[in-house]
Amino acid sequence: MARSAVVATYSIVACDLQAGQWGVAVQSKFLAVGSVVPWAEPQVGAVATQAWANPRYGPGGLTLLRSGKSAEEVVRALTAADEGREHRQVGVVDATGRAATFTGAECNEWAGGRTGECYAAQGNILVSGETVDALAVTFESKAHLELAERLIECLAAAQAAGGDSRGQQSAALLVVEKDAGYANLSDTVVDLSVDDHEHPIAELQRLHSLHKELFGVTPPEDWLDVDQALGVELRERLGRLGYEGELDKAFNAWAGTANLEERTEGIERIDPVVLDVLRKQSK
Repeated sequence: MARSAVVATYSIVACDLQAGQWGVAVQSKFLAVGSVVPWAEPQVGAVATQAWANPRYGPGGLTLLRSGKSAEEVVRALTAADEGREHRQVGVVDATGRAATFTGAECNEWAGGRTGECYAAQGNILVSGETVDALAVTFESKAHLELAERLIECLAAAQAAGGDSRGQQSAALLVVEKDAGYANLSDTVVDLSVDDHEHPIAELQRLHSLHKELFGVTPPEDWLDVDQALGVELRERLGRLGYEGELDKAFNAWAGTANLEERTEGIERIDPVVLDVLRKQSK
């Protein structure tokens, strides 16, 4: 059998049906695990392919999901057509939240998976099955969180429970939602990868915090009215940074260079997150 890369790892494939989001989170002792394992499409489903990974399970699985097959049917179809199935591991969640996981008999111990409503958790070459249990328990207990944060919490809990027996190296997070990405012209809500790091999950958490600062959404009721006093402050702070002229033009020019254009809507009201960034930059 011609083998592909050993993606010895743990992952969770999941969805939040109320939010219309599907995603995958993964950690591994493998360089750039995000380039192989996670696949997702809004209103269709998500796939994680690992162990002696077959990367074709990703696009192939999404094609089958798009045709209306259930997660279980997708796993059966993918593995039935693959002579290397006993060395593979795959997790799938479909458009309605049904989940399935498969671990081939030849995957290195500890290897296995677990499913529940809206998630499939799996891993191989793990310290023990407690790693997968931690993925599942954490997902079930963190329903109050948005999907991206929920998945990162799952990775952290799994690592605390033992993780990959070979250690850590990379991690990735992918979350999709129809037209909810950049400028509402993309389906990718979050796509973050830590390719090589001593503590990849902690670094993934840091990157996600930065992502939220730049692209997160503050409820409209929490925005601040730009009254005369705040307008004066904005002019002064923008001036310190070299943005002169009419307030709206200066503000928009600064926001664009600060990568905060997704968090601005004119100058009558301001997102407090944006104001905090401006204050920090213009000290």
